[in-house]
Amino acid sequence: MSQTALNLIAIAVFTITMSTLAGPLIHLSPAVPAAVTAGLLGLAAVDTLALESRGATLLVDAFASEQERERVLIHEAGHFLAAYCLGIPVIGYTLTAWEAWRAGQPGQGGVVFDTTYLQTLTPRQLPLVLERYATVWMAGIAAETLRGDRVTGGDGDRQRLREALKLAGLPPNTYAQKESWALLQAKNLLERQRQAYDALVTAMKERASIADCYRVIQEAMLRE
Repeated sequence: MSQTALNLIAIAVFTITMSTLAGPLIHLSPAVPAAVTAGLLGLAAVDTLALESRGATLLVDAFASEQERERVLIHEAGHFLAAYCLGIPVIGYTLTAWEAWRAGQPGQGGVVFDTTYLQTLTPRQLPLVLERYATVWMAGIAAETLRGDRVTGGDGDRQRLREALKLAGLPPNTYAQKESWALLQAKNLLERQRQAYDALVTAMKERASIADCYRVIQEAMLRE
């Protein structure tokens, strides 16, 4: 079950608890909180089973603060710039759950990469490519760190990295070391290209096209 669905359940539990305590004071019928709670629990179940938690994600995202939306922008710009610098084609990006839903993507938004060329790689080429992807996956966390924010995103990025390391046959006791290495590489990359990163954040905030984002990055790099 997704975190957003769990949030709905938490709200339902909170509702029934508070109504039990306060209901007698305001003469609230027990049927009202019971109906609200049942509705929330039903929505969580239907959303998880039938909609892959997209409904709950859209609901939570609709009430996201400006600070949270800025954090998502900062995080995704890190992924985008790292992918560009490491030669991984970007084919799209979304910054809200609604944009992701319209694009047919799960979650609250993200950068989408072209991975078709991975099918042509030989076993000898795979480790080097995996290092590049590891750096890109950690670049969102690195971006939040460099902007001085408390890192609240990145769990999905870490999970993707661990799954890739597992598929590559690496032992689990190396995962933490590989993650730390990739995070350091991502931080160094973003620090070297700070001007390009800041320009990209502005462009993505305005929902610039991929081509325009590339152009903004290139122009900023020429000025450095």
